[in-house]
Amino acid sequence: MSEQHTARGDNRERFIYKDDEIIEKPFNWSQLGRLFQYMKPYSKQLLPLVIVTMVLGTATRLAVPAIIIMAIDEAISPKNGETSLTKLYMYAGLMLLLYVIQWAANTYRIKYTSLIGQRVIFDLRQDLFRHIQKLSFRFFDKRPAGSVLVRVTNDVNALQDLFTNGVVNLLMDCVQLIGIIVILLLWNFKLGAAVMITVPLMFIVSGALRRRIRFAWQDVRMKQSRINAHLNEAIQGMKVTQAYTQEKANFSFFNHVNNTNIKAWNKASALNQAFGPIIEITSAIGTLILFWYGSHLIQAEVITVGVLVGFANYVGNFWDPINRLGQMYAQLLVAMASSERIFEFIDEKPTVVEQHEADKLASIRGDVKFDSIVFEYEKGRPALKGITLDVKAGQTIALVGHTGSGKSTIMNLLCRFYDPVEGAVLIDGIDIRNVSIESLRSQVGIVLQDTFIFSGSIRDNIRYGRLNASDDDVVKAATAVDAHDFIMNLPDGYDTQVQERGNILSMGQRQLLSFARALLADPRVLILDEATASIDTETELKIQEALKTLLKGRTSFIVAHRLSTIRNADRIVVLDHGVIVEQGNHEELIRHGGTYNGLIEAQYRFLSA
Repeated sequence: MSEQHTARGDNRERFIYKDDEIIEKPFNWSQLGRLFQYMKPYSKQLLPLVIVTMVLGTATRLAVPAIIIMAIDEAISPKNGETSLTKLYMYAGLMLLLYVIQWAANTYRIKYTSLIGQRVIFDLRQDLFRHIQKLSFRFFDKRPAGSVLVRVTNDVNALQDLFTNGVVNLLMDCVQLIGIIVILLLWNFKLGAAVMITVPLMFIVSGALRRRIRFAWQDVRMKQSRINAHLNEAIQGMKVTQAYTQEKANFSFFNHVNNTNIKAWNKASALNQAFGPIIEITSAIGTLILFWYGSHLIQAEVITVGVLVGFANYVGNFWDPINRLGQMYAQLLVAMASSERIFEFIDEKPTVVEQHEADKLASIRGDVKFDSIVFEYEKGRPALKGITLDVKAGQTIALVGHTGSGKSTIMNLLCRFYDPVEGAVLIDGIDIRNVSIESLRSQVGIVLQDTFIFSGSIRDNIRYGRLNASDDDVVKAATAVDAHDFIMNLPDGYDTQVQERGNILSMGQRQLLSFARALLADPRVLILDEATASIDTETELKIQEALKTLLKGRTSFIVAHRLSTIRNADRIVVLDHGVIVEQGNHEELIRHGGTYNGLIEAQYRFLSA
């Protein structure tokens, strides 16, 4: 990769992923508690079963070494020197029974914890997606789609192991450790204390790794988010990449983010694996102390051989959960890094907020008023400067002007995708901020230039405007916008399955479907935002004829650069840099000889060239 490309890649990375940063905070126990609140709905139903199976599994595991001690001291090497096969068989049968109980308890524990874990992950993903749908356009304006996607997929999936077995294994290991320590100290306090003396040393050494491991796993989640964001962008922009033969540059940047990801993963994994050697060394030291000091105690007849063997078994069982706890800590760090990113989104507040118990907007006539509207996408840079516009029900209003003049912004405010900084948008005299968003948008239809077609059938895509519409209603809407003929020429007609984003259809065909979708919704207010930009002239003429009937009695706003499409509008509003500079019908504005007339002449010269 060249230095020039590396520099461009670094700048691009900082721009796209500036919302993804390593969160340098102490371990957030309250957030961990918040995460576990998702287990609460299942606490009464499944948690008791998990606890019972967990206690049984742990108790049988702790009991086995004790049985071994009794078998050695009473059946194999008793003090009186008389071995007993009967006792040996009895203890062997008891151990077999304990292993069967342990197997059954572990089987059902895994089953119940998996049920709880999957339901928790389901609920968490549902809450996250539901909240994302409530967020305002400003949220999506500043974040790439891949960065949002990774929260719902990778970050939620990272919590799966924690909920399916991590929490219960953590509790089991803690109970097992406490049980072993108590048993060892009760059997022989001095020997137990001597063996346990290495534990504080192990925690001191491993504690130094914890902060580094936590930041390392946060970095891994950040790098994975960057890969997903770039993949989403690269796939959606593949036509542009190939058109400009930038495949090598695109791959170089992907190679860059992929390399940084693998380096971050290797670093985190190496730090995580450092727990293993620390525990092995500590275990070896503890075992040496056990046999050195234990042999002295046997010679002094303080303990028996069985007790020493039992100690060895318990010590072996002690370091296994310690090792698992080290791995669990790393797993917990991954979960915390993911949960911080998930809750960052869940805690994000929409900028367009529905009032508490907002009134439902009743069926509207269609009077629309923009009252002294001031709006800013960025603070200090107004996109609209005091817009006042009064539209009567049934009128067709065309908005024209140069790119960036504020046409689409006005329409976004009418749909309440954004709220104005100053002023108000009123429908039938009601401030749209005082009514529920659903009742508002259900009566305002919009067709955008950037038409989105969902995967599914043609029929389903049109019916998206009104899900309870009949097949006849779908056909009528398609026929009204001159889409019926091309649909019937498709392999399966209205049941033809379109690919993602409707890639089997032309741009004009996708816009016709979007037009039919909006008409099927039968809105009182209809917005056409560059809706005919990708339709050929012949089809556009047919649509114009259909619109004369379809827009009758309906308030409509048409945003268009192709000025021939708005000649018949009741009023044409000309904008320039967020200000209305002219308004009137086509003939009035031509006679005035102002900005609109200049736009007409410029377009005429362009078409004549």
